[in-house]
Amino acid sequence: MNGTAISNFACVIFNVSFMNCTWHVGRTATEDTQYFLYWGSFKNENVTECQNYITDTHGRHIGCRFQNVTIKDSRPYFLVNGSRSRQSIQSYEDYIKLYKIEKLTPPLNVTVNCTEASRRCSIWWQPPRTSHVENMSCFKYEIVIENKADAEKNPKTASKTTEITENDSYLYESFSSGKRYSVKIRATDAGFCRVSSNWGEWSTPVEFGTQQFTSTSSYMLFLIPSLAAGLTFLLCMTVRAYFKKTSAAVPQPRDPFREPSPMDFQGEEHQL
Repeated sequence: MNGTAISNFACVIFNVSFMNCTWHVGRTATEDTQYFLYWGSFKNENVTECQNYITDTHGRHIGCRFQNVTIKDSRPYFLVNGSRSRQSIQSYEDYIKLYKIEKLTPPLNVTVNCTEASRRCSIWWQPPRTSHVENMSCFKYEIVIENKADAEKNPKTASKTTEITENDSYLYESFSSGKRYSVKIRATDAGFCRVSSNWGEWSTPVEFGTQQFTSTSSYMLFLIPSLAAGLTFLLCMTVRAYFKKTSAAVPQPRDPFREPSPMDFQGEEHQL
């Protein structure tokens, strides 16, 4: 029985309401050993078995995936027991505060607005999504602003600005109109709420700076002559069609020296 209990039991909540729990099989567990995970609000009361196990190459349960998990103030009870032929398995049990194991989502809607004259950029964002935090002041943020040109030359020596703030905005005051930058942000607990003290996921880098405008200007320099050429061609075709139509409507003078054709005589007889 010794050495049959699982080890390294760990759970993480991500994307607001998903939770994965994993463990290692016991050091003396045989290939026919099987484990089962149960969890609930209280021990031996309304516990629910895992419905989506993760298995190893021997088919043994080594984890579980949960959905629609809501973080509350309580400490849910976790139990992992097991069975194998002709031998009992040691159980593992634990109480976990769910907010402590949450991996916070990235801050939302990161926006940058730069003013070349003042050499400043205003950066705004919204707090990460959670299932239980309503006070937006519960978070603090790490902001990393990187010079893209330096990073492309040598990532190890790229100039970076790293700041910690409890606000949902930041004023970057080292903006240069001749450079291009990227900014990314992540969140953690500000120290007085039921929020994980671990840093959350980074936001997708947002790029800003003059090089972006340069590429846009280059595109416009190509687009404007093309549009002008197209409009000129269309105008020429319209004028040509107009003159062709008006010239066809004007009757041509009759040549007095041209011999009359049979059709001309038929026309005169008809008039008589």
